[in-house]
Amino acid sequence: MNVAIEIPDDIGRLLAGQVGDVSRAVLEAVAVEAYRSGAITPAQVQQMLGLHSRWDTEAFLRRAEAFHDYTMDDLERDITAIRDASRQ
Repeated sequence: MNVAIEIPDDIGRLLAGQVGDVSRAVLEAVAVEAYRSGAITPAQVQQMLGLHSRWDTEAFLRRAEAFHDYTMDDLERDITAIRDASRQ
């Protein structure tokens, strides 16, 4: 899907001076926000941005400081799941 947005020329020039490829920066911003909100998965971020590997995707999300809330309950659930899996 192609999406077009209008940015005033002066703001576009300012952004281009800071980020280089404005279209890419906008695409990355959309991917980050969609990931943060839980709308898309890391695999979908990878696909959306054309990243080559899971590791590239994880590095991108780390640089963007795009983390899901991970609570103590989540940790306890994951530990229980790992213990259950290791018993099998």
